[in-house]
Amino acid sequence: MTTTYRQALTEALREALDRDERVFLMGEDVGAYGGCFGVSRGLLDAYGPRRIRDTPLSESAFVGAGIGAAIAGMRPIVEIMTGNFSLLALDQILNNAATLRHMSGGQIGVPLVIRMATGAGRQLAAQHSHSLEAFYAHLPGLRVLSPATVTDARAMLWPALQDPDPVVIFEPIALYNSSDELPEPDTITDIDTATISRPGSDVTIVAYGGTLRTALAAADRLADTDIAAEVIDLRTLRPLDTDTIVGSVGHTHRLVIVDEGWGRVGIAAEIAAATVEHAYYELDAPIRRVCTAEVPIPYARQLEEAALPSPAAVVEAVHAVVS
Repeated sequence: MTTTYRQALTEALREALDRDERVFLMGEDVGAYGGCFGVSRGLLDAYGPRRIRDTPLSESAFVGAGIGAAIAGMRPIVEIMTGNFSLLALDQILNNAATLRHMSGGQIGVPLVIRMATGAGRQLAAQHSHSLEAFYAHLPGLRVLSPATVTDARAMLWPALQDPDPVVIFEPIALYNSSDELPEPDTITDIDTATISRPGSDVTIVAYGGTLRTALAAADRLADTDIAAEVIDLRTLRPLDTDTIVGSVGHTHRLVIVDEGWGRVGIAAEIAAATVEHAYYELDAPIRRVCTAEVPIPYARQLEEAALPSPAAVVEAVHAVVS
């Protein structure tokens, strides 16, 4: 059955709420309004206010409440409206959720899932459009996921809820209206490893989240010039699946990384460093990064598009490393 990325997320929430009475959803406008992006629409009527909880406009407060509920044995799903707003809860996430197991000598786990919209492409301007995945992938104690497909949007939530430690899930804003075949409800998704979305032999293109479709569009264009690009969807940003990247570079010998975050000290920089550490002698050309321009995301559509990684920019980078 064909469905949207948004509907796949909704089905994932329904499955989790049905399977485990300890699961509940909390966040700004998740109840009566149905979620800022419509993901939780209809859930309040189905499950009631005890399990679909609207919260005050205070990210630090409701993330802290989620941490407390997780410690007490519940399985909370906390929705933060956008990645930018998550910074208001960074103290709770870094100094509490990510560290309590370590600071308690393993006695206190925080089985919390935090969902947030990320990225640009909807003309929401700088305070709502940034990709801050690198902030969270930097933190020991967290697992960081970035579902790029309808399948992963549907199937990643349940295994995330089984993790004894906090999991942060980034949902690209630009993908909410995208559609594909919805997997069967019992589809099991591995949240430890990357996947090869398209095999190829001439160059490896690594992407995640909203940039996967950019990478795949570039691979289609490259095929017209007889360049076979292998596209990797990272899926999990922490822990990073270095083995899949190194294995791919081992037979393509070239690497281009597509990252909607900024290039400096970002996900792309980490991938480049890890590849040089583990596969330096496999590289036949310098690694190239295609990242968002080093500016706050503009509001004007033409400026927003110019700031973001594009298929044309990926094709240009691939031609540079192949030639």
